Amino acid sequence: MIQQNTYTAIGLMSGTSLDGLDIALCKFSLTNGKWDYEIIKAHTQTYDETWAMRLYHAHELSALELSRLHVEMGRLHGNWVNDFLKSAPIQPEFIASHGHTIFHQPHESLTVQISSAPHIAATCGLPVIADFRTTDVALGGQGAPLVPIGDLQLFSDFEACLNLGGVANVSIKQGQNMCAFDICICNMALNYLASQKGMSYDAQGQLASRGQIINALIEQLNALPYFQSDQPKSLGKEFFESALLPLLNLEKYSIEDLASTCVEHIAYQITKSIAHVKSVLITGGGAYNQELIKRIKQIFKGEVIIPDDLTIQYKEALIFAFLGVLRMRQEPNALSTVTGAVRNSSGGAIYLP
Repeated sequence: MIQQNTYTAIGLMSGTSLDGLDIALCKFSLTNGKWDYEIIKAHTQTYDETWAMRLYHAHELSALELSRLHVEMGRLHGNWVNDFLKSAPIQPEFIASHGHTIFHQPHESLTVQISSAPHIAATCGLPVIADFRTTDVALGGQGAPLVPIGDLQLFSDFEACLNLGGVANVSIKQGQNMCAFDICICNMALNYLASQKGMSYDAQGQLASRGQIINALIEQLNALPYFQSDQPKSLGKEFFESALLPLLNLEKYSIEDLASTCVEHIAYQITKSIAHVKSVLITGGGAYNQELIKRIKQIFKGEVIIPDDLTIQYKEALIFAFLGVLRMRQEPNALSTVTGAVRNSSGGAIYLP
């Protein structure tokens, strides 16, 4: 395969927080062994209430129903990309799609993301790279997190990179290597609590700011076995539904108190995980949750860096576009030191239009 020094690609990210599809048109340039990037244009296409509910309950579908949703979502994402590209100043060479995670059970050698890549490719007339996690899982890894290779090569100026999405995850530099793992459930829990008030999310952490911390619940949350386990480790919706959700007693506690307690739990687990670093870059939707950021700053002794809006919102989509670049170059995009796989791998299936 011919190696280029410049690539233009679209990264697609549909996260567990169900807020929508992040679309980022990115340019990558390799100079003297160092990668530079530019987010040329980006947009988030929100899921309407019907789609959000379909995705929330997708794990309950039959195999046939899930297969139909997989195809329908691929066509939907393809149409959204076409609409996005109508006003783009430059056309991409390919699309890198994360898909939407329905099942993530690496202990069963299983991870499933939907949004049919062949249908995206056929709809857009562009090559599509998808299914980034399965190869790593087949090699005994967690299939997550995958962002650390991007943190290592695109954000090397930062000691630690924290993403506050549906799940909070972190990458921490250790020389030329990365230590990375999923810390805890984040917006998945906060958005669930906000939905009980008819809200899609807790804007700026207002619900949490009005609540009181439930000490007994904090102890229960922090005592969950996941937080005592060693790396590599990763989280999915299964953990939220089986371990966390039963503790969020809506009949016993107010939504505000539950939100405040969850924010405190998240802030505690994050600061425990990064206590040894001097500074951290924070991105993802949770970076806009002022109450969460305030509590992290109260506990964390180092510097908290909040970047520009484009980086906050689209860093994950940017990095999945970069994972696509590495796949095109047949270079590793999953680090075994992070995932626990037997070796590094270059994950992702390539579908031509």
